[in-house]
Amino acid sequence: MGGGPSSADGVHVVVVGGGFGGVAAAQQLKSRGLSFTLVDMRDAFHHNVAALRASVQPGFARRTFIPYANTFGDGFVQGRVVGVDTDRQTVVLEGGAEIRYSHLILSTGTDGSFPGKFNAVASHQTAVRAYEDLVTQVQAADSVLVIGGGSTGVEMAAEIKTENPEKKVVLVHSRTVLADTELQPSVRQQVKEVLLEKGVELLLGHKVSNLSELQLNTRRENVVVVTDKGDQLITDLVISCIGLRINSAAYASSFPGALASNGALMVNDHLQVSGFANVFAVGDCANVDEPKMAYHAELHAAVAVSNIANSLSGAELSSYHTGNVTMLLAMGPDDGVGQFNGFKLPRCLVRLVKSRDLLLWKSWKGMKQRQPDM
Repeated sequence: MGGGPSSADGVHVVVVGGGFGGVAAAQQLKSRGLSFTLVDMRDAFHHNVAALRASVQPGFARRTFIPYANTFGDGFVQGRVVGVDTDRQTVVLEGGAEIRYSHLILSTGTDGSFPGKFNAVASHQTAVRAYEDLVTQVQAADSVLVIGGGSTGVEMAAEIKTENPEKKVVLVHSRTVLADTELQPSVRQQVKEVLLEKGVELLLGHKVSNLSELQLNTRRENVVVVTDKGDQLITDLVISCIGLRINSAAYASSFPGALASNGALMVNDHLQVSGFANVFAVGDCANVDEPKMAYHAELHAAVAVSNIANSLSGAELSSYHTGNVTMLLAMGPDDGVGQFNGFKLPRCLVRLVKSRDLLLWKSWKGMKQRQPDM
């Protein structure tokens, strides 16, 4: 299995996880002529930055999945990785298949609730149908309640209200301030202002206490949502945007000495996993103190691949250094907020840069494929 001839005998890099970091790593390995195999449980890259719009806008979901094989050929293998044998240097797939590696890049990302995440062994056609089914549920509901006011929750509420301004949309958040803590207070306040301008109702400082009893993503009349303050809310549709966690299932049993408390892998400045010079972690599963973002995952991938090449040539290894937080939140296609290198950006600029297309063009261009028309 491989992505082309290797520039060094016996070198084969296995990349586990085909999210933003994994795809960036595979693309750079391919451009360097290094043999590689990219493994993912889906058959297509999911541009999940656009997953929330795919949940409310008919026909949009198919633009968010880009087939791996069309880009990487036999350098891609679909399957679920269930373990890594570090002694034999093999990646073990569900069903027993094994792939040998000289170097390993772990890029398993995070897992969480649908629709923000779609992590399943499935075809992209199945995934598209799941999003189109949710579009139907949203369209049929008179009121929608979104649980969670982090980045995913606020973007979800904004997308629903923008696409369906006539619907009642309520956002419940356990904290009193919205969005990510890494954002400047003025940007987080702006998030609140945009949601209120759009007509989203906010219930802050309340935690949903009967979440385990609720049927998510399915329209039902008179669903009762109870908060820890004793409030009862009646809605037709509940969407959860909480519970994001490191997706460590593929490697947890194989690197017990390198696991952080949250399941991420401890890495050095070169992004090498603690105790393993030929194993790298990139993206969300790397224990790097910075926001978990696609942009950072791609930067990690560049350092990891560069260091594999450097180790082969005997050159000095590169180091990864975190920078100032840059984060853009798309508040529907017509608005957005964010900051760049610590400076708050005008809403109109965020709309132009991210909100209109959600950077879909970048992923399709990177995968060297043509984006389908709406």
